[in-house]
Amino acid sequence: MSTCTEFAVFKVAKEKIARVIELSDLIFAEMNAAQTVIISHQVLQKTDSEEELCWHLVWTSAQAAKETTSLWPTFPSTKEFQSLVGENLYYGHFVDAT
Repeated sequence: MSTCTEFAVFKVAKEKIARVIELSDLIFAEMNAAQTVIISHQVLQKTDSEEELCWHLVWTSAQAAKETTSLWPTFPSTKEFQSLVGENLYYGHFVDAT
């Protein structure tokens, strides 16, 4: 089974960026608590718009991504994370096209 890559882009007020990054790392750990489903992750900041943050996650499979993200409301840190994010700009999962 091939891995699955996720990109999620959020608009976050400058004064909330540090906490959103902390919560992102907590959420990744919470998603991996039962078993490892995210094999690598990065929180990136857009070069020409520092208020845009991007999650770049590599999941063990598209199925793992689908199953885990369906549990989003149940993770302890997601409520605070969503309260700090101004806007969800983009979200998508990708697999190797070849």
